[in-house]
Amino acid sequence: MQENQFLPTLASYLLTVAKSNSGKAPSERELAEHFEVSRGQIREALAILEAMELIERRAKSGIYVKENQHGIEQMAFYARAGIPLEPMQIYEAVEVRKIHEIQAAELAAERATEENFERLREILRASEERIADGEGLARLDHEFHLEIVRATQNSIFHNICTTFYVLSESRLPVYFEKEERSRKSHADHMQIFDALVNRDGSLAKALMNSHLRNARSYWSELLEPTGENTPK
Repeated sequence: MQENQFLPTLASYLLTVAKSNSGKAPSERELAEHFEVSRGQIREALAILEAMELIERRAKSGIYVKENQHGIEQMAFYARAGIPLEPMQIYEAVEVRKIHEIQAAELAAERATEENFERLREILRASEERIADGEGLARLDHEFHLEIVRATQNSIFHNICTTFYVLSESRLPVYFEKEERSRKSHADHMQIFDALVNRDGSLAKALMNSHLRNARSYWSELLEPTGENTPK
């Protein structure tokens, strides 16, 4: 198994075993035997998971999976590994992402370059083509929003929002299966784009706020299949 595939697989296995064993994970020897790899490889992988604060080693006790996995990087790692997250974790992360994106729209109106605008035009053209073909906008919706964040010229801002998207990207295709949602989202994007091109930060911020506020039920619906504790 390749190294970049092994770490998520190991994390998923540790979490599964720990849930039925009071949080305790198998030993290094047991893990090496289970995955048929060297203890050195297991030790290196565990060191990475420990640095990410996903596990902890307790003297004379063993390896334990930490109970409160609420760090954004931890949740993103689990999402990429295909490990289910709690619906409330996803909802709260999306809520914070929305706060960031509203501010990003205002900053992008001031700082966006022609390269940013051309990339947004490409995304909007591709969106029109997909809608005409009866296809959803899951990936393009993601790209449109992240390009606006990129247009703030703040790499840390962009990295934060990219991580937020990882938590919900698997649910977006489900939402955009309905054509009218793709059309409504695209219409909103067109208005936001016009405000950005006109360098109208206040309007861009207001339009983004409206776009994301209308999407509140959107996220409630996306999370409904995995839980019923999403705020309304």
